[in-house]
Amino acid sequence: MNDQPKIATESLFAEPGVPQIRNVNWAGTWALYRKEVRRFMKVQLQTVWAPAITTLMFLIIFIVALGGGGRTVTLRGEAVPFADFIAPGLIIMGMINACFANASFSLMVGKVQGTLVDYLMPPISVGELLFALAASSVTRAVLVGCALWLAMVAWPGVHVTPAHLWAVIWFGLLGTSFIAFLGVLTSIWAEKFDHGAAITNFVIGPLALLSGTFYSIDRLPPFFQGISHANPFFYIISGFRYGFVAAADTNVATGSLVLLALNLIFGGLCYGLLRRGWKIKA
Repeated sequence: MNDQPKIATESLFAEPGVPQIRNVNWAGTWALYRKEVRRFMKVQLQTVWAPAITTLMFLIIFIVALGGGGRTVTLRGEAVPFADFIAPGLIIMGMINACFANASFSLMVGKVQGTLVDYLMPPISVGELLFALAASSVTRAVLVGCALWLAMVAWPGVHVTPAHLWAVIWFGLLGTSFIAFLGVLTSIWAEKFDHGAAITNFVIGPLALLSGTFYSIDRLPPFFQGISHANPFFYIISGFRYGFVAAADTNVATGSLVLLALNLIFGGLCYGLLRRGWKIKA
């Protein structure tokens, strides 16, 4: 009878130096993911619906200004109605902006407010931390994309029924994952809100606007076509648009390989910097 409490007590604790959480800490990763999702969902009017409405305004303005009279855009010899051409690009552009805003905020605001220890102290690995931050940002992007898609479905004259659903999902996930890693990298580097705003205004904004969202690169001079092909956002938008209109500015397989490579490179870079604690740990 005297030995039973002792055995029960000893089973609650691991031996010194022996980790009690083995392999993947699913509970900790899920808790951090939920925390990040609940953070932006508490202000969903600002984080989900406002970006969707703002992007929808672009669609309305461009359709009214340029989409009348049966205007079409040629994608590799295929004529696509202008409204159908621009709608997928606007959806993924809204997703990109929302994804980057979320990913570039978490660690940066922790530095500014002195709450960075909340990310460093829990018993989760670097990979689990990175996955939770990236996954929550992709979740916000998907919610913004769904809100935009629903609004465009109801808008007359716009057809956003997917022609290749696999391409919509594949390029949507690849593209937003890459943007999430880029946002986490910015969050690691940034020490104040001005740094994050600078990347948004001088990197994300120009790359998104000059990626073929509003035009086909076939109409550009060869020099500027080459610049467009060097823009990673071009492959995101072109592949995502292919999922809706079954036509693209570039080879879909090439775009997939480029985005896969970028995800591996930027994901590995984020992992390495978080592991070293660069600008994170004293």
